[in-house]
Amino acid sequence: MAQIDHTHDPRLRSWVESANGHPDFPVQNLPLGVFSPAGAAPRGGVAIGDAILDLGALAATGLLEGEAREAAEAASGERLNAFLALGAGPRRSLRLRLSALLTGGRAEAEAVSPCLHPAADCSLHLPARIGDYTDFYVGIHHATNVGKLFRPDNPLLPNYKYVPIGYHGRASSIGLSGGAIRRPNGQARLPDAAEPGFGPSRRLDYELELGLWVGPGNAQGEPIPIADAASHIAGYCLLNDWSARDIQAWEYQPLGPFLAKNFASTISAWIVTPEALAPFRAGQPQRPAGDPAPLPYLLDAEDQRAGALDVEIEVLLLTDGLRAQGLPPHRLGLSNALNMYWTAAQMVAHHTSNGCNLQPGDLLGTGTISGPDAASCGSILEATLGGAEPVALASGEQRRFLEDGDEVIMRARARREAYAPIGFGECRARILPARPVPA
Repeated sequence: MAQIDHTHDPRLRSWVESANGHPDFPVQNLPLGVFSPAGAAPRGGVAIGDAILDLGALAATGLLEGEAREAAEAASGERLNAFLALGAGPRRSLRLRLSALLTGGRAEAEAVSPCLHPAADCSLHLPARIGDYTDFYVGIHHATNVGKLFRPDNPLLPNYKYVPIGYHGRASSIGLSGGAIRRPNGQARLPDAAEPGFGPSRRLDYELELGLWVGPGNAQGEPIPIADAASHIAGYCLLNDWSARDIQAWEYQPLGPFLAKNFASTISAWIVTPEALAPFRAGQPQRPAGDPAPLPYLLDAEDQRAGALDVEIEVLLLTDGLRAQGLPPHRLGLSNALNMYWTAAQMVAHHTSNGCNLQPGDLLGTGTISGPDAASCGSILEATLGGAEPVALASGEQRRFLEDGDEVIMRARARREAYAPIGFGECRARILPARPVPA
């Protein structure tokens, strides 16, 4: 597991002035992504304040050696899969060298400055080729809240506290923050109808999640032990796993999520590394009395000590009405990754326990991370009690579910006393009307 070192020192200041005090990308963060300057091809870079450092250009300067150079070269192409495959050693070496260069003196500034691009002048791209996507269900408060809507007397099914529940999603429909998603059509049955109908979803929802980027994979048939699972996680992002609740309610039995989930997911652009998050590790929250202990293949002392993440996550809504009146986005929920019942390492260990092979660039979603109260809901399904109690907005609008033109914005901050806070960048997308389906 990544350790705290001098790169986390809150006193570090960069000669990239916009990085000092930046809400997301101070020099203590250094997340990786893929960008393109105007008119140029996509390439790997590092966010530093309001700028992006071109890793390929930096590698060509001769300022990097050994594993740091290997990592920068692997991350210089239009996808970061080769970099993710390298694992923690080269990744840490690159971080150490970047920290030194970006906090150095005049010589370092003069040598590195030509490799910087203003972020505002660049386009961002999906950071990796996502071969497979799996969505888990590790937010116990979300599972309980949703369960109460359908099974008031038995909200959690018997397997929940034994098994990190998950399902395989659709990697091809994962898009980048800043784009738009199209309201899905689908089959659903209204409560008072005898038969289903087909048309645009009336109960469109968001899901506030973290995404886990897989680093080194495993051979098919070779499970990853829980003690090694953290080393297979190359970084984190924000994830909005859009959901059509009316389609989901009709189709999910007996095989689970399908068209209600695979039409769109949105992720933030930057991969925040385990090294950057080292100061924000926390012990796995104590399970309530009477809960079963994890089975041995999911239980590791170090993971229990520091396998959780203390990361604050929030979701906001910007509507046409709020825009027209110049009003700020409305906060729908503020939660924390500590509300995950299972750790990221437990997700990886369980996913591979049957011999399933993960590959560099695969993406795992945590599932909706809601908190224990109404102010910390991670979906509008929970916030409105299934649409029964609408959210009132300052514009005079109400929302039971999402409407066309709505823009959902997700943010994350990791904070801890005596350390510089870091962020993930935004995960946002606007909803477009459904397209007619040809007869």
